[in-house]
Amino acid sequence: MEENIESVTPRSVGIRYGLILSVVSIAYFLGITMAGLAGEGGIWSFLAAIPSIIVIILAHKYFKENGNGFMEFGQGFAIGFWVVLISSIVSSVFSYVYMKFIDPSYTQTILDTTRDNMAEGGNMSDAQIDQAMEITAKFMTPEAMVGMGIVMGLIFGCIIALLVTIFTKKNNPETSF
Repeated sequence: MEENIESVTPRSVGIRYGLILSVVSIAYFLGITMAGLAGEGGIWSFLAAIPSIIVIILAHKYFKENGNGFMEFGQGFAIGFWVVLISSIVSSVFSYVYMKFIDPSYTQTILDTTRDNMAEGGNMSDAQIDQAMEITAKFMTPEAMVGMGIVMGLIFGCIIALLVTIFTKKNNPETSF
């Protein structure tokens, strides 16, 4: 009995495309930072998800083309998980190096933007803004931001991976029930 050996694995494809997404994410981070849009959120946060979606779709396509032409749901999710895990780690380490050594004023810029956005909202008193900023500042250290970057990257990345996999999976009809 001949065993079908896959030429690619979900992990190998996920790592490869995770490194690609890392480069794209770092370029996006630098573009946003250089444009002075760091901390703005809104549409810029939404746009950050688009490269993840595209890269996971490309990873799924690569897996199917270089494997047996099929991709079960579990394989697709595993690929997406590895993509976002690698990307979250690499991007967060880069962000740490950037905030700690390249531009130590970056976190203060984010805090200033956050304070301005709160003040413009008009829903909070100065005392409330000061209290909120005191709490926010505790989470704006480079170390805390690395941890949050990895955790939040994994959470939102896995949601994206689940949704993308629903549309890109291709079950093998010979092994389906």
